[in-house]
Amino acid sequence: MTPILARFSLEGRVALVTGGSSGIGLAIAEALHGAGASVVLCARRAEGLHDAVARLGARAAACAGDVTHRAALADLAARSSETFGAPDIVVHAAGLNARQPWDAVEDTAWDAQIESMLAAPFFLSRALLPGMRAKGWGRVLNIASLQSVRAMPDSIPYGAAKGGVMQATRAMAEAWGRFGVTCNAIAPGFFPTALTAPVFADAARSERLAAQTCLGRNGRLEDLQGAAVFLCSPAADYVTGQTLFVDGGFTAR
Repeated sequence: MTPILARFSLEGRVALVTGGSSGIGLAIAEALHGAGASVVLCARRAEGLHDAVARLGARAAACAGDVTHRAALADLAARSSETFGAPDIVVHAAGLNARQPWDAVEDTAWDAQIESMLAAPFFLSRALLPGMRAKGWGRVLNIASLQSVRAMPDSIPYGAAKGGVMQATRAMAEAWGRFGVTCNAIAPGFFPTALTAPVFADAARSERLAAQTCLGRNGRLEDLQGAAVFLCSPAADYVTGQTLFVDGGFTAR
């Protein structure tokens, strides 16, 4: 029997992480890299990417791209294969929340949120699927949200995208499991990132959210790393179509 810790190794794997220059994306990229994977980081701004790659060191590369541009996703998939070969893991951490009231939601803001957080996980994964099929092994890891199951103020487009992520995760798992590809999602609670800066800037609100959890605190980025490595590793070979809430028990109360 294989030693259990060996089942969590990503040695020899290649991971593409969108939104990989900061926040949740970078935290997950660091975890996958630490587990042995070669990691390609994708984000819109090249300068942030280069800093993140330097932080990871060897077995890390940058691949600038904007996942809200659907027509460019096939090219992004091709470029992500240039340094280490075709990715067999993809993590969809790119996202945005415009936080516009329902009566002020702009068409462009709606489109950008749906494209980056719902359309891109499908279309980019589909573009990478041939490489995974050729290996008979692949991992798709989506980033869902508390808003996949709960409504929050000024977030209708974001909530629509994240609700769709849960169902897209199930549907992609059903479609691609026959090729040895699993598809799962992590739904984070409240973590300090650029996206949630307005929440954490309000100390009273941040404290109320922490009190809503079973553990009495908001998340730390390292809290996401174990779940990400597990779902991307051979240890999760028989786990697919699932959304794992890493929220300190927020949704349990």
